[in-house]
Amino acid sequence: MPLIVLWDIDHTLIENSGVSKEIYAAAFAALAGRTPLHPARTEGRTDRLILAGMFRDHGMEPPAWERIVRALEVAGEGREGDLAVRGRALPGARDALEALAGESGMVSSVLTGNIAANARVKLRPFGLDALLDMECGAYGEHSEDRAALVKVARERIQQTHGLPHDAPAVLIGDTPRDVQAALGSDAHVIAVASGIHSVDELRAAGASVVLSDLRDVSGLVSHLRSLASGSD
Repeated sequence: MPLIVLWDIDHTLIENSGVSKEIYAAAFAALAGRTPLHPARTEGRTDRLILAGMFRDHGMEPPAWERIVRALEVAGEGREGDLAVRGRALPGARDALEALAGESGMVSSVLTGNIAANARVKLRPFGLDALLDMECGAYGEHSEDRAALVKVARERIQQTHGLPHDAPAVLIGDTPRDVQAALGSDAHVIAVASGIHSVDELRAAGASVVLSDLRDVSGLVSHLRSLASGSD
């Protein structure tokens, strides 16, 4: 049985070291004509929710989504150098992606609240984009609801790779919102306590499998194989 593996990006695969919030601040300033007084509230939210929240935090109605997307794209352009200097791929991330790329039947893609353009900006400096099927991922422009993104990614991957409708999917992420998105869309979940949320917080959110990081690649691959075979 094939397996769809959906990776979150920020604090799961990479540490952006504040560059992400700088992108949101720049996009807000370009649209609002003023520097934000309140930082973006992220923690697993999609770009739609993050920017809408920033505007409402400042007592303003958010502009049309099409304008927000363009502002985010412009704000993200040229930030790869900053990420390369200040950010990093998280421990085990590259090894895990390389291992999955060699697993027959597994399709490794992304499920992220970032818009597609900025997802690529964040992964390219560390060479991780080449290890993922970025074309079939689900991104912040597809929905404001993270659970809905699971359905989007599943459908896109099933159509592109010719997978059966009942191919299992697993979401790997670092926030309770990742856990809830998986549980709310009949997907498996592997939570990774590599962000601000602890192992206990992620278990309390409903994750039965929680890793401290991605360094145990053989253990991760073994668990994914069990999901593909339906034995877990």
